[in-house]
Amino acid sequence: MIDMTKGDCGKLILKFAFPMILGNIFQQIYNLVDSIVVGKFVGANALAAVGSSFAIVVFVTSTIIGLTMGVGTILAQFYGSGEIEKFKEATFTSFIFIGGVTIIIMIISLLGIDLILSLFNMPNELIKDSKEYLTIIIVGLIFTFIYNLATALLRSIGDSKRPLYFLIIASLINIILDLVFVLKFNMGVRGVAMATVIAQATSAVLSAMYVYKSVGIISFKKSDIRISKGIFRDVIKYSILTSTQQSIMNFGILIVQGLVNTFGATVMAAFAAGVKVDSIAYMPVQDFGNAFSTFVAQNKGAGKIDRVKDGVRGSIKIIIVFCVVISTLILIFSKDIMYLFINKNEIEVISLGAEYLSVVSIFYVLIGFLFMFYGLFRGLGHLKVSIVLTIVSLGTRVILAYILASTWLGERGIWWSIPIGWALADIIGIIYFHKNINSDINLEDNKISN
Repeated sequence: MIDMTKGDCGKLILKFAFPMILGNIFQQIYNLVDSIVVGKFVGANALAAVGSSFAIVVFVTSTIIGLTMGVGTILAQFYGSGEIEKFKEATFTSFIFIGGVTIIIMIISLLGIDLILSLFNMPNELIKDSKEYLTIIIVGLIFTFIYNLATALLRSIGDSKRPLYFLIIASLINIILDLVFVLKFNMGVRGVAMATVIAQATSAVLSAMYVYKSVGIISFKKSDIRISKGIFRDVIKYSILTSTQQSIMNFGILIVQGLVNTFGATVMAAFAAGVKVDSIAYMPVQDFGNAFSTFVAQNKGAGKIDRVKDGVRGSIKIIIVFCVVISTLILIFSKDIMYLFINKNEIEVISLGAEYLSVVSIFYVLIGFLFMFYGLFRGLGHLKVSIVLTIVSLGTRVILAYILASTWLGERGIWWSIPIGWALADIIGIIYFHKNINSDINLEDNKISN
């Protein structure tokens, strides 16, 4: 466990974020393997179906993940302030509330799957594979809930290593089952989906068992199993607002994916591969933003708000260095990266995918700053600001994508709409920070010095 209320801010955040980054690398690897196995051994249409369906999956799961992220913030605040009884009550309340929401999402998604695919402009030739893939993944959402709640709890007390271990195991299982189900049993898209759910179930069971048996801070007595109005209100506030932010973010991506689908299977396959690379490339700064949120929340709970400014300075330096390196690598190897996803004879898919990466990867530093702002405002409890930034980023992307795609730019207009949305959200984040948060921190500094 890491106490973030003492020591060098930048080093603490980086140390805490590192296992999260590694864990998500493994998670993205098994998502990546899904696409590689499907694209290489099933075909471009199957890759388009899985890639396009994955955007729907991300939107559905973002609600659950957002709920647990919000709860993680309030748990970190209680842990930082030493309010262990409230910590336990918030944990129990979160389990009941988020578990119930997950079941509702599963039922609605399964009943409405045909309508979802219709609204999503899914081409007829891809509907069968997409429906099969989505049905299996949706059934596994219960495991997504269990793992992410356990992870949020562990991270709130400064333990980011255990979730990494569980994800590594799940990733290896997923990769092995992908190859077995698709190559040996010829199960196609269905095999990829089943491999993913089995891997998620493994990580969920392992994380839940560890929390129950090894985390002494939540050794419940009968008296701890209760829900008070105040804690329930806090859990609702943090979880719903954070979930809303995540849902808005992924709903915008979903709308853009619907636009991409109107360009046909070739553009869909290129976009699917490009988005997969994106998710891995800037995932470390996303995890860094989540780690920063825990840092801010713990220090707020401990009454050490003055440390937040130092955390911001350290975070900016780390984000710039990382994004410059990763952007350079992707610019150099964009076409070689596409060869991982699709056979070399799919020349048009490879060319479009490489073009997408060449445009978007230049601006990764912008989304790095945006994730930092999300973490900062969430950790301080300014959750509505994060929602505003998300609406600006995604709203701009959606509007510009539809406008530019209707011009001579075609699908290339979609590529350019993405960094423009990031830039506008960053500008608003900077303005809000300097006008509100920065002045509050300076005021707190003056109180301490006096």
